[in-house]
Amino acid sequence: MKAILAKRVDSGTADTAELRDLTRAAGYDIAAEFTQSREEDAAFQLGEGKVTELAGTVAETGTELVVFDNQLGPYQTYNLGQRLPEGTRVIDRFRLILEIFGQRAQTRKAQLQVELAELRYELPRVEAKTSLAKRDERPGFMGLGEYDESHEQDIKDQISRIKNELDAIADKEADRRQKRRESGFDLVALAGYTNAGKSTLLQQLAEELEIGENDDLHPDLDTTAEAEDRLFTTLGTTTRKAAIDRRDVLVTDTVGFIQDLPHWLVESFKSTLDAVYYADLVLLVVDVSEPVDEIRNKLVTCHDTLYERNQAPIVTVLNKIDAVSDEELEEKRTALSALAPNPVAISGMEGSNVETLKRRIDAELPDWEFERLVMPMTEDTMSVVSWVHDHARVEDVTYLEDEVVVEFEARPSIVQRSRAKASDLTAAPSA
Repeated sequence: MKAILAKRVDSGTADTAELRDLTRAAGYDIAAEFTQSREEDAAFQLGEGKVTELAGTVAETGTELVVFDNQLGPYQTYNLGQRLPEGTRVIDRFRLILEIFGQRAQTRKAQLQVELAELRYELPRVEAKTSLAKRDERPGFMGLGEYDESHEQDIKDQISRIKNELDAIADKEADRRQKRRESGFDLVALAGYTNAGKSTLLQQLAEELEIGENDDLHPDLDTTAEAEDRLFTTLGTTTRKAAIDRRDVLVTDTVGFIQDLPHWLVESFKSTLDAVYYADLVLLVVDVSEPVDEIRNKLVTCHDTLYERNQAPIVTVLNKIDAVSDEELEEKRTALSALAPNPVAISGMEGSNVETLKRRIDAELPDWEFERLVMPMTEDTMSVVSWVHDHARVEDVTYLEDEVVVEFEARPSIVQRSRAKASDLTAAPSA
């Protein structure tokens, strides 16, 4: 299907590169582009003359879809639908993003989040239809759709139902995170702008696992994170065990950020971002081959998204160094130092400096504690020793006549659990 792109800017030249990428990612061919530099027209977004020109091109090319980079209000959508040829769909970039999400949603959670975002997008348009209907201006299908008096309440009821189901899923995922921490795992999340190379980096960090391995412990584990040069390849989350010698680390790849997302869209995917918000460490991945001003804007977007809820330390990863010279890399590192202090520069594609990044991950994660457990020799002691081996770095085990001494390092939560297990042994009668 063919699409025509439209974008208005207050001043300067309109950049449609991202809108082109989004449109192609949704599967549309681009027939033409319309840009305009002027103040927003309250009725049409573009000026009336430009809308007339747009309508003529739609008719000439037989295009069925017009995509605006600007966020369209409900009445603007209605007015444009009245001026364009019959049968023309008019959407903005957020509706386009939802189409892409809908195409990529594979899990129940992802599908629910897309449905919730679509309903939140639709609700103000339904409210506008109600207002128009009360003025006896029945909006047609190619504007806002037919008016149905009960539709507004139906949408609100669906939103409530989906939020309840997503809350239940979020509770299960919170329990899973807690169990993983109790099992000795550190949780690392990959965050960053879409197409920055997060999925490729996950492949570099991860151990190779066979399908089905550790399914009970990691039911969301996948053998590979899809890595392609296109937007929104990753919609859900993929978790892999990382190949980091000193620690048991799980790394989760998440949906990419995008600039200027409205609150209702971010809120709809909040539970996916929980993997970032509740991690022990966040790797903020950026494409260092892009222009420095663009990188800076994207870092600001990412920090804004993370700022309110994220509590973990953030390490910025300058990815794709294979695409820039050493001189350019150093210039960008200096220019971005305020937003990205002490970053790690890597090439996820070639694997350059990935070992350096692993050492940084180890250094940034919460410190482990040293513990020396003295346990009585009982029937259950060896199972505790085995548990400590599975969840900690054991430095020494000494077997005496009536007791066992284990010296190890582990996460604080593991140390606490080991003490509880040892205490239970002490309270138990000897064999």
